[in-house]
Amino acid sequence: MKKIFVTLGLFFFAATALAQHIEFEEYDLDNGLHVILQQDKSAPVVTAAVMYHVGAKDERPDRTGFAHFFEHLLFEGTENIGRGEWFKMVSSNGGQNNANTSDDRTYYYETFPSNNLQLALWMEAERMYHPVINQIGVDTQNEVVKEEKRLRVDNTPYGRLLEAIKKNIYSKHPYRWTTIGEMEHLDAATLDEFKDFFKKFYVPNNAVLVVSGDFDKAQAKKWIHDYYNSVPRGADVVKTKYVEEPITQERKVTFEDPNIQLPMYLSAYRTTSQKDRDAYVLDMISIILSDGKTSRLYQNMVDKNKTAIEATSFSFSQEDYGIYVLLALPTPGHTAEDIRKGFDEQIARLQTELISEDEYTKLQNKMENHFISQNASTEKVAENLATYYMLFGNVNLINDALGIYKSITREEIRDVAKKYLNTNQRVAIDYIPATSK
Repeated sequence: MKKIFVTLGLFFFAATALAQHIEFEEYDLDNGLHVILQQDKSAPVVTAAVMYHVGAKDERPDRTGFAHFFEHLLFEGTENIGRGEWFKMVSSNGGQNNANTSDDRTYYYETFPSNNLQLALWMEAERMYHPVINQIGVDTQNEVVKEEKRLRVDNTPYGRLLEAIKKNIYSKHPYRWTTIGEMEHLDAATLDEFKDFFKKFYVPNNAVLVVSGDFDKAQAKKWIHDYYNSVPRGADVVKTKYVEEPITQERKVTFEDPNIQLPMYLSAYRTTSQKDRDAYVLDMISIILSDGKTSRLYQNMVDKNKTAIEATSFSFSQEDYGIYVLLALPTPGHTAEDIRKGFDEQIARLQTELISEDEYTKLQNKMENHFISQNASTEKVAENLATYYMLFGNVNLINDALGIYKSITREEIRDVAKKYLNTNQRVAIDYIPATSK
């Protein structure tokens, strides 16, 4: 993933400045581009960001990795930005930029001192309207992506962990493959296939533009109209709906990794869309079970019973489905059964006992601190606004999400644990060292 980091103290400011109600304005251009403006004058810095509603789930099974590939490819240059000049242009103007891809969307941003908003808006418009997609760029970025996969996945201990989970949790949904995809699929793709992918998904009516920070609204609106309104609207993007059958019987699978010496044992559960209230509850369950050394999994499996070197859990919520995962590295002499017994004891406790009032208060405080930290810079605010619009359909969640967490009761925590985290609903994965290399 492309990164340029420039040390500028202006880019991050006190969380308290954004802990208040976040005001924003939203509107649509004639071509369907949704625009969100969030003005904050507390620091002379501004972020311009574009999120496209395209991710790994929009790929063909024999052409995985396209969305992530375009995260790289669209930095190659445009008709008006020479090849290799993008990052130089950003850094020479005191800025930073980045991009990232998920299964559901692709996100690009530039953060500049506030007097360079026009440049940021023009650059993102160039990426949308005038990218140069040619064989030189495809070949160059193919090697970049291959190297990234070698470093982050193929040659990293536990680097294929998410692959092991996803391919066994899903059977129909495109979430079953990884965001980085398979390199042979990129090798086999033609230039026309890449061009067609861009033409289908990287269109204004499949995107949201966010401006967050210190700027003049009237001027920003003029620039946005001048640079984006003439970008042609694309064909409507129709999303395929994939329905997975419920898991009703425990599945036991083994996954081998040549880069590890110590096995990892997992219990993985398919859960609900991030838009559902239950997903918020699962976030809170993950804090109860595994947020730090005072969490239940750590205290019981690491400190008390010493069955594990490390034990944690996480809720991986996405647009269509989610996954809840518990994982642990065993101490010598302890088995997968020992680890899962430890998991099951803590899940059963959640399913049968209400958490204490004191634990509930601490949980609420942690959620509030997390919420504040998630809106502690213009870039984070921009990404959250884009995400809430694109994947949740409700930009107001940037202010309302904390209220949802605060409204969740101890009884709901118990009931959601009972709803999703049962042994007959899980995939038990033994992630072990490869027997032969």
